[in-house]
Amino acid sequence: MAKATKKKREYLVATTKTDFVKKMKETVKSVALTNDQAKELYDVFTAILKDTVISEKRLSLNGVGTFKVNERKARKGINPKTRQEIKIPATKTVSFKPTPVFKKEL
Repeated sequence: MAKATKKKREYLVATTKTDFVKKMKETVKSVALTNDQAKELYDVFTAILKDTVISEKRLSLNGVGTFKVNERKARKGINPKTRQEIKIPATKTVSFKPTPVFKKEL
């Protein structure tokens, strides 16, 4: 009995805004997007992502993962050059946790 072969998936890779806009134009077949329209879609998507994370402290995208704001407490540190103790202020950072399905594809 022959083994079933998996069909190799074609990945949509975009590492920059320009790449992302180009891939969006190529991939969306139902609407003929211009460069300006694709850029506007990208800008709107990123604005929604940023605004939601800032105001709601988390954003879940099904099949992708969750963006979450984490708060780091103020702490003491040491300057490695002078060996002097310094105060490191409290900060906020954003973390991303992929969904199990997305993680499995890595």
